[in-house]
Amino acid sequence: MLLTTWMGRTGLTLLLFLLFLAGAGPWIAPYDAAAQTGAPFSVPSAAHWLGTNDIGQDILSELIVGTRVSLGIGFTAAALAIVIGTLVGVSAGFLGGRTDATLMRLVDVVLVLPFIPLMIVLAAFFGASAGNLIIAISLLIWARPARVIRSSALGIRNLTYVEGAQALGASNLHILWKHVLPGVLPIAVSQFILAASSSILIEASLAFLGLGDPIRKSWGTVLYYAQIRGAFLNGSWPWWVVPPGVLISMTVLGFALTGRAIEAALFPRLQQRQ
Repeated sequence: MLLTTWMGRTGLTLLLFLLFLAGAGPWIAPYDAAAQTGAPFSVPSAAHWLGTNDIGQDILSELIVGTRVSLGIGFTAAALAIVIGTLVGVSAGFLGGRTDATLMRLVDVVLVLPFIPLMIVLAAFFGASAGNLIIAISLLIWARPARVIRSSALGIRNLTYVEGAQALGASNLHILWKHVLPGVLPIAVSQFILAASSSILIEASLAFLGLGDPIRKSWGTVLYYAQIRGAFLNGSWPWWVVPPGVLISMTVLGFALTGRAIEAALFPRLQQRQ
């Protein structure tokens, strides 16, 4: 279904290209991203297609190698957020009552907290490392998927086969595992696409503010060093700032188009109404 629409084809093409860069980055990068391979602030040339940074490192190699870090943090944080959101949403929607009320109040609290200050505080509190960034990002983005998945679980709870399983004496754990979780899985997949896009943007934002992992190169850290080393003042911004911004935009666009295509495949009636 994804390949039958231009959105699905375009989104998947962008994501597959980025996944290729992430997987093959260390082998296709022209230089060692951590080594000085040219004169500082070299302009783009045949030897360095995107020039070099302030200490002579090849910017193209930095971006290729950084793809794995940016996508890795984004995917892992999104997966953790979806696991938390699914557990909370399914529990709230299926069990109802006080459990639903308590969990949804927790979701409301997370959703109304000021996002950017909380993001900075969590990243600073956990410390600058890839693992801590994943934890901080997942704690920020799990609430919205939880609310969406809860709505789906509420509908599944009232289906005939679920009521039949309850009448036959099946335990809540059995019903959750065998009936509710498989029913909300398509929703969780579409929410994962959106969460991964948000995670990559958040990681780039935190790294740009100096809260990223200092020992790992990512798109955000490239932007951070470009900003603090005067890329806008010395005229090197076209090849130092623009390329990582283009890669981040490509990633967000790829996820957005893929997510839209998945929604169209899962909810064709909703698309017809629009």
